[in-house]
Amino acid sequence: MHTPRVTVQQAWDALAEGNERFMAGELLHPQQNAARRSQLRGAQAPNAAFLGCSDSRVAAEILFDCGLGDLFVVRNIGQIANANTTATMEFAVAELGVAVIVVLAHGSCGAVAAAIDQTTAVPAEVTPAIRKELEEIQPSVQQEWFAAHQDSPYVDPEHIDVDAVGRRHLDATVNALMRQSRVISDAVAAGTLGIVGCQYQLEEGRVSPISWVGRMDVAR
Repeated sequence: MHTPRVTVQQAWDALAEGNERFMAGELLHPQQNAARRSQLRGAQAPNAAFLGCSDSRVAAEILFDCGLGDLFVVRNIGQIANANTTATMEFAVAELGVAVIVVLAHGSCGAVAAAIDQTTAVPAEVTPAIRKELEEIQPSVQQEWFAAHQDSPYVDPEHIDVDAVGRRHLDATVNALMRQSRVISDAVAAGTLGIVGCQYQLEEGRVSPISWVGRMDVAR
C-alpha cells in the first residue's frame, strides 16, 4: 500500500482551486510541457483519482486545470461503480497513493435520462450491453420517483428531475466504492483517503460537492 504524498485536505483544496480558475477563465494549464513529459517517462504519482461520466463535456483535467500525471481517471456512462471501475480506483489507492477520489457526475446527464426512460411503461429499445449498465442507475430513478409518486410504478419523464436522480445515483456510487472495496474503505477509515461526490454544472462550470466521506472540510 502506497502512502499518499499529500493530505486528503491538500488534495481536495488543490482541485477546488483549479475549478475556481476554470470558472474564472484564468487557467494556468500546468504540467503540460516537454519537461513534464520527460519527468513522467518512468512513473506517475497522481494525488487524485476520478470516476467520471464519459460525456465529452466533462473532462476532469480541464475542469480542474490540471496537467499530465496529475489525475488518474476512469470514465463510463453515468459514472457507474462496476467491477472494472472499482478495481481501477482501488489500484489508484493501493499502488499510486492517491489521497482523494472524486466521483464526478454532471447536470443533464444522458445516461440518467436513458435510465429514466428504461423505467417508463414503454421504454426505448437499447442494446443489451447498454441496458445492463443503465440497470445500475434505475434504483436511483425509482427512489426519486416513489419519493413523490405512489400512484404508478412507471416513471413519467415529464414529472421527474433528471439532476435530482443524478444526485441520488452519485451518492449510490460513492457508497458502492466503499462497499465493493475493502482497500478503499480501510483507507478512508485510516484518514489517508477521502471520497467526494460532485455534480458539474455545464453552463456555470462549477463542480459542486454533493456528498463526501473522510477527514476533510469540503465547502458546498
